Amino acid sequence: MSKAKNEPSELIKSWAMPPKATLGSSVRAKGILLEMRARLPLADRRSLDLSGSILSLGMSESSKDAFRNAVTVLTKALEDVESLPVIPREVEDILAISTSERRRWLDDGRLPSAGTRTVRLRGRARKITFHVFDPRVVEDLLDRGVVEEWREADAVAAAENRRRAALKAKLTRSLKKRKKVRPRSEDDPDDAARPNLRGWEEFGNDGLLR
Repeated sequence: MSKAKNEPSELIKSWAMPPKATLGSSVRAKGILLEMRARLPLADRRSLDLSGSILSLGMSESSKDAFRNAVTVLTKALEDVESLPVIPREVEDILAISTSERRRWLDDGRLPSAGTRTVRLRGRARKITFHVFDPRVVEDLLDRGVVEEWREADAVAAAENRRRAALKAKLTRSLKKRKKVRPRSEDDPDDAARPNLRGWEEFGNDGLLR
């Protein structure tokens, strides 16, 4: 059983998480804390805490068995802590990107997905599914500093799309104006010069002579 509130911790064990695990992100470190707590019995989860990148387990002297079991579980779980998938809020903090950027770059393949995870939110019946990311891929993107390059490329593409949209709108307006055929009077001088050819009127009405 975990320590009672305000009861001093006499049994303490700490683990330092390596930089490859946290990737310099406090959000990632908090996510690892929650992941490690989930490995423990419900009554013992609050006995594990986080300070910076240090995980600390503290229980009272009367909880020796629970403490021993928790140390075994956590020591084993932390062996693979560097390979824990990166969840959306963590990748946004690590790469300093917005949610819209994450979604856009995920959709176009620049930010590759490592699969999906489905969880049930606390207090809710509905489950949610989201993409997770390979920590080594995220680390590589961070080291190469590609985010600014992606933003510049997106800005160029957006400007080009705006230019094309403006050109298309201008062309559409021009075509609409040209479709307004000028009514001709009976003594239109142009009629005398117009050849008497079969289908000529249909040809003219289609706007192909203008």
